[in-house]
Amino acid sequence: MGTVVIGDDTASSRYFWRFWTANTASGVGSAVTLIAVPLVAVSTLHVSTLQVSLLAAAGQVGWLVLGLPAGVIVQRFPLRGLRITMDLLRMAAVGSIPLAWALSALTYGQLLVATLITSFANVLSDIGSSTFLPKIVDKAELNSRNSFMSGTVAVTQTGGPSLGGALVQLVGPAGAMVIDAASYLISAMTLRGLPEYRAGSAPRSRALQQIREGWTFVVGHPVMFPCMLWATATNFVNGALAALVPTYLVRVAEMSPLMVGVLIALDGVGSFAGAAVATKLAAKVGTARALLCASVGGAVLALAMPLTTQPGNAWFFGLGYGGFAAGTVIGSILTRTHRQIDSPPDLLARVMATVRFVSWGALPLGAVLAGLLAEFGSLRWSLSAACALALVAPAILMLSPVARRRELGDTVQLPKAG
Repeated sequence: MGTVVIGDDTASSRYFWRFWTANTASGVGSAVTLIAVPLVAVSTLHVSTLQVSLLAAAGQVGWLVLGLPAGVIVQRFPLRGLRITMDLLRMAAVGSIPLAWALSALTYGQLLVATLITSFANVLSDIGSSTFLPKIVDKAELNSRNSFMSGTVAVTQTGGPSLGGALVQLVGPAGAMVIDAASYLISAMTLRGLPEYRAGSAPRSRALQQIREGWTFVVGHPVMFPCMLWATATNFVNGALAALVPTYLVRVAEMSPLMVGVLIALDGVGSFAGAAVATKLAAKVGTARALLCASVGGAVLALAMPLTTQPGNAWFFGLGYGGFAAGTVIGSILTRTHRQIDSPPDLLARVMATVRFVSWGALPLGAVLAGLLAEFGSLRWSLSAACALALVAPAILMLSPVARRRELGDTVQLPKAG
């Protein structure tokens, strides 16, 4: 495929915009569900904090179960067909929730199962999307295109939760999830207009050997490995926040559903800000230094979140939540672009899967641990502990070779896979 150029009327440009449209459509619905699911559990089913945490963990556990072999799976199936199948599967799972709610038959068990199904589908969809983008974008433009995609995600994360909060007050939390189900259908229909792609040449070796090749490459890489550890520490905190924040804002800070949606939307505001400055910051100070600055700044700002105890001082939470999101997104853009450029094409899907397995696998672990802490202690103490752990991620980078570099992609002797 050729390079995608904004404003260009080539086939490759049209493919990129169709790809972007599909991802944006599903992203809007998912952002609505981000606020609707925990509010279904808290306000409709009246479950405990631990049960809300388990629900948050279920939403990410797919990375622990399927994350590592996902790269091998993606390489064996056409990318378009795989993405469409995953969209339809998620539509059915999410759509079952408002249907059961309308029939007064919704249970916590169904909510948990639907979340698990969506989690597994998300894994394959995400790895497929990450592998697809480099096929229609030139290497020189990957940073800017990744920033653009991340900026779009930030916009949906900003508007989605606010929309979700408003819809929850109008039609109830389960009713708001109709939008997510419809968004996956729109995504699937949009993707039908794309040609088929494959992740790379199909390896002839066994699945375990293919997985080991991707794992060996990442673990032996002087930059990708510490960046993977940074992402793991960051996502552990993100998992804890996903489990604690909705319940904390409702039960401790006494926020309305609309206000909860607005505050959670600040994650999107921070993400958008991070995506907007990532490329310029990297060009000015270097990708490695930009990653360090963003990680330190985001971790320090995260400490402000537990200072919010009532609607009157909600700005503390907004500052910390948005600031941590900005630092996370900048780091995500820079490290993802580095992996896409420095990984051999035939290994890219497995490299992405390895990193996501480890780093995103920390999300459910963080959620479960946070839920256990909140179950046996106070919500505010648990949130404070989670925010303090944000400092671990920049410490990892400072103790690694990344701290001695200006650019993540400086010329290095790469390890041989396998």
